[in-house]
Amino acid sequence: MNKHKLVILIGMTAIALVFVNSTYFSGQSFGGDKIISAKGDIEKSASMTETNDKKNVIDKSQFKLAPEFESSGGNLNINGNSSDQQQQPITMASLKGKVILVNFWTYSCINVLRTLPHLIDWDTKYADEGLVVVGVHSPEFEFEKDVNNVKSSIQRYGINYPIVQDNDHKTWNAYENNYWPRMYLIDAEGYIRYDKVGEGDYNKTEKAIQSLLSERNIKSGIENNDQNTTYFHNNKPLHTPNNMSSFLTQSVDFSKIKTPELFFGYQSPRPSLGNPEGFHPGQNITYSTIPSNSSIKPNTVYLEGQWKNNPDNTEFQGDTDGRIILNYTAKSVNLVAGGKR
Repeated sequence: MNKHKLVILIGMTAIALVFVNSTYFSGQSFGGDKIISAKGDIEKSASMTETNDKKNVIDKSQFKLAPEFESSGGNLNINGNSSDQQQQPITMASLKGKVILVNFWTYSCINVLRTLPHLIDWDTKYADEGLVVVGVHSPEFEFEKDVNNVKSSIQRYGINYPIVQDNDHKTWNAYENNYWPRMYLIDAEGYIRYDKVGEGDYNKTEKAIQSLLSERNIKSGIENNDQNTTYFHNNKPLHTPNNMSSFLTQSVDFSKIKTPELFFGYQSPRPSLGNPEGFHPGQNITYSTIPSNSSIKPNTVYLEGQWKNNPDNTEFQGDTDGRIILNYTAKSVNLVAGGKR
C-alpha cells in the first residue's frame, strides 16, 4: 500500500456539491454505529448439515424461522424488469419450498458493490435448481431512499433478481441486522441456516447454497445437477463472477487496509474533519485554516471554502473554488458525492 494525497478542487460549476461519506475504503463493513473488519466475518449456524443418520432428518431446533419481508418502498425489478415497481408483496410464504438468499445492501457502498458479481453469478447458475435471491435495499443515506436512484443502480449493475425497498428499515430490524453487506441463506422450510457478514468467503457461501439446494431437492425427489458442471450464460462459461468492471471484481487484501471508512456528517459515528473550525450542525462555515503539508494528519479530511454542515454530508456553498484534502494509505479511493451545475 502506498501513501497518497487526495486534493479535490471544487469550482463554480459544482456549487451545491454534496460530499457524502467521504470515502469507502476497501475492506470495511459497517452498519449503524458499528464498524467491523471483514476479517471478523460472522457465520452463525456454521454446522449446516447436522443430521440424524437413522432418520435422515436435520434437527432444526437450533435455527430461527426467517422473518417476513416488510417493504416500505415497494418491490422492484419484478421478473428482471428494472423499471417495474409493484406493490404486490414478496413474501416468505410465496417463496416456501425454495432456497432463499436474502442480501442486505445499499447501492452507494463499495463493500456491497463488490459482492454483486457473485450474487448475480449465483442467481444465474442456481435459479433453475430452486434458489431465489432477494435483495433488501436498506438505505444508509436519505438520497438512497429515492426509488429512481435504486432503479438506476439495478440497471447499471445488471441485477435480475427482485429487490425489496426497505426505506423504513422494517425488514432490517426484523432480521436484527447491523451491517452492509449481509447475506442470509434460508432453507426450503423457511429456517435461517447460514449468516454471512461482510465481503469474502464466496466459495464457502456457494458451497452452503449447493448444500441447501441438494437437501431441498433430495427431499423433493428432484435430481441434482452435478455441482462440477460448467455453467454458461450468453455462451460464456461462468467459473468466475459475471463480467463487471475490474474495479468491482478486484481482490482485496484486508490485512493491508490502513485508511478506514471516513464519514463526513456531524451525526456520523466517526466524523473525520481536521479543520480547527470543526462542525457546526446546520450552519454554513468558512473553512480557511489548512495546516502545512507536514502537519496534515493522515486519514483526516480538511476543507477549504464555505461548506454547510448536514447530518450525513457536507455541502459546498461557496461562490469561489473550494478544496478537499486527504492524506490516505490505500489501493484506491471510493468517493460518494453528487453535484449540480
